[in-house]
Amino acid sequence: MSDEQTPQPQWHLVPEHMATPARVPQPQPVATPRDPQAPEDLASQLVQVDPLLNRPRRSSMVLCIVFGVLFLALGGLAYWLGVHTVLGQSYEDQVITSYASRMPAFLSSTAFPFSNSLVVIITSLVMGALALVVALVRKRWWLAVQLAGFIVVAFIASRVLKPVLPRPFLIHVESSTTNSAPSGHVMMAAIASVALLCAVPRVWRAACALIGVLFTLSVGFSVVTMRWHRPIDVVMAVFITSGLVLLMLACTARSGMDRPGKRVPSASVQIVASALIALGVCAYAYATYVIWEISLGLSAVAAWTARGADDSATALIVGTVCVVFGLVLSLRQLTASPLSKMGLIGTPPTPPKRRS
Repeated sequence: MSDEQTPQPQWHLVPEHMATPARVPQPQPVATPRDPQAPEDLASQLVQVDPLLNRPRRSSMVLCIVFGVLFLALGGLAYWLGVHTVLGQSYEDQVITSYASRMPAFLSSTAFPFSNSLVVIITSLVMGALALVVALVRKRWWLAVQLAGFIVVAFIASRVLKPVLPRPFLIHVESSTTNSAPSGHVMMAAIASVALLCAVPRVWRAACALIGVLFTLSVGFSVVTMRWHRPIDVVMAVFITSGLVLLMLACTARSGMDRPGKRVPSASVQIVASALIALGVCAYAYATYVIWEISLGLSAVAAWTARGADDSATALIVGTVCVVFGLVLSLRQLTASPLSKMGLIGTPPTPPKRRS
């Protein structure tokens, strides 16, 4: 085929506005690996490895249940011994008729402001409201719900038990039988005190425990001095309140606990709780010995038993309040700040080995 017969290529010009540039492949973004040390990843890993970030130790919850049920049972036992036995009625009548004249002067001055019912009610309401506010400010939502439920249940118990529990006529008593166990004023003071103790952070727990002890003791001495209630009514009220609050602490969850970075041992909690429990046990031992010594005279309603009955009643009230607040303080610390065996941010450092 000649050159004239060879087909020539046909070139056509394309307008510039119709020209499409060739697409250049863009580099795809490379996914950066997630840092395992990121705060959110580290928190999730710690929760999986360390369950104490979400709940207290099972042993602490079991202790709360055991002591809670024990305190409720002791409240029932105190009521039966003081109300349903001849010796108990004779003892309580002796105390309520002579306690005001034999009460120590420093106790009278301490209890005097709370001999007014309105003062007790207002002080208890302020402390209870402060406990709820502190829990909300600390963003302890579950703890706020727990405290609100505890306050409602304990208040209902104080209102329901008083008219329901009978006071049988076993002996002739000089005192009035209108008021019965438990003491409503003492329960209000104890409810507000333990609620505030459970709501505050670690650094304030020991101080709030001491404030609660003084407030509850002052109200307890006042109701006996003013002949509103007998000593067993005071003891029963404190036991019921402490039993209910310990059952509440057994249900502690993550929102009711201290933050992991804030969980450290508290020397003040250890010292105050140990001192309160030791003082309470000693007061109980003294009260038991005195009551045993005057038991024969109480059966005959002898006048010489008045001094021993009054002293032992003071020891019973002091012993009950101190033991209860000491145990509540200890168990609140255990449920709020359980220290992990792994440490708060890892395994504890290994002590240096001794060079040979």
